[in-house]
Amino acid sequence: MNSYKSKVAFITGGSKGIGYGVAEALLKLDMRVAITSRSQESANAAAEKLSKLGKGEIIGLEADVRDFESQQQAVKRTLDKWGQIDVLIANAGIGHFAPIENLSIEQWQETIDTNLSGVFYSVKSTLESLKKSQGYIITISSLAGTNFFAGGTAYNASKFGVTGFTQAAMLDVRDHGIKVSTIMPGSVATHFNDHTPNEKDAWKIQAEDIGELVVDLLKMNPRTLPSKVEVRPSQPPKK
Repeated sequence: MNSYKSKVAFITGGSKGIGYGVAEALLKLDMRVAITSRSQESANAAAEKLSKLGKGEIIGLEADVRDFESQQQAVKRTLDKWGQIDVLIANAGIGHFAPIENLSIEQWQETIDTNLSGVFYSVKSTLESLKKSQGYIITISSLAGTNFFAGGTAYNASKFGVTGFTQAAMLDVRDHGIKVSTIMPGSVATHFNDHTPNEKDAWKIQAEDIGELVVDLLKMNPRTLPSKVEVRPSQPPKK
């Protein structure tokens, strides 16, 4: 992707964390960016803050990735405003962590619906636009998408699913000129799982680091595709 100023990115879960960091990075390229959140209030607040960068254009949209029609409506509003979508960042996610005997049916369902079905709905909603633009799909998986751990049944299942889904989708759509990658971060300093980032998180990957990685992927020569990118803290604390 050589010219960015006329390009449009659609980012799920863009009001905070990784999605916000990616939005910030893409706006600095003068791109037009739509971010979604389950709350219109939080989407608007994030969009207002991001607009102060003085570059690109930003809109905040209410959408729930667990609801296909909700995703379709957010995509339609983006297309009504800008007429195209060139980049999808399927980022929205949650985490419920508990031994299987303590994991509730509701926690399982919410994790799978958000982290896995939500990615599917996001791709389905934007696919026709991405075909026209020969765009880029980037999903945010996790190192938990290949590495399992105790208490991770729901989260591991969802992220293993995202990793596999993305790799298979890459094979499905590459003949349309669409590039597909999944980014698999380790520990990131975000509000994920009700955590409040603080000075003790300095060793972790920062949200803006993932934004830089997304920019690197977009700048990659069209003939080359890093289809699965693992990224981890370079110096985690010793246990």
